[in-house]
Amino acid sequence: MEHVKDLEHFKQISEKETAVFMFSADWCPDCRIIEPILPRIEADFPTFNFYYVDRDQFIDLCGELSIFGIPSFLAYANGAEVNRFVSKDRKSQEEIETFLTEAEAKSV
Repeated sequence: MEHVKDLEHFKQISEKETAVFMFSADWCPDCRIIEPILPRIEADFPTFNFYYVDRDQFIDLCGELSIFGIPSFLAYANGAEVNRFVSKDRKSQEEIETFLTEAEAKSV
C-alpha cells in the first residue's frame, strides 16, 4: 500500500483516482491487527487504488475529514467521497469488505 506523501498528493489522488485511503498510525494496535489481511483485500478489490495515510503526519486533514478514530477508511471516485468507514473500533475483514463492496456500487 502506497503512503500518501503530502497534502497535495492526497488532493491529487482524491480528485483523479478511484481510491481508498486507510487512516492509521504505527502505534495503533487495532491497525496492526488488520495489516495481515490488507494485501488480500487489495487484491480482491482491484477497482480501487489503496493508500495509507499516517494519522500523526496528517492530523489537520483528519480533523477536516472528521477522522477521529483509527483505523478508518474513506473511498473516493470521480473527485468525491463515495463511502466512509470511520470509527475508533477495531475493524474485521468482513466489515472492511462490506465497506468496499458498498463503495464500489457507489463509484459507478
